[in-house]
Amino acid sequence: MDVKDSAGLKDLMELARLAAQRSYSPYSKFRVGAALRLSNGAVVTGTNVENASYGLTICAERSALVSAVSQFGPEIRVEAVAVANLNDAASSPCGACRQMLAEFTLPDAPVVFPSTDGMITMPFKEVLPAAFEMKL
Repeated sequence: MDVKDSAGLKDLMELARLAAQRSYSPYSKFRVGAALRLSNGAVVTGTNVENASYGLTICAERSALVSAVSQFGPEIRVEAVAVANLNDAASSPCGACRQMLAEFTLPDAPVVFPSTDGMITMPFKEVLPAAFEMKL
């Protein structure tokens, strides 16, 4: 899957849609999935998991990212992100997800997500132009 072409991003979006089908969202009914293409060639997916205490809910993007780090270690880099939902609603990554992704996502990595005007694709550096960063 080459994410530098629209077919590769379309495949990544389909994996995000499949992940959304596994959402645990009994409270909001907002079913979201995310798929991350890693620089090692792997694709990792995640879905939102709600909790009765809303603050403990985890978004699909963070779910996928935690899975990627758990599987491949902290050296991973994300080279593409796809976010989908089964509610036909706009859903760009939230601020917390953007900041978490900033730790691992390449600046020019395409991020594709549904908007009110259809699907949008933009480089990550435009999704979160002023990320909080610490140099270790």
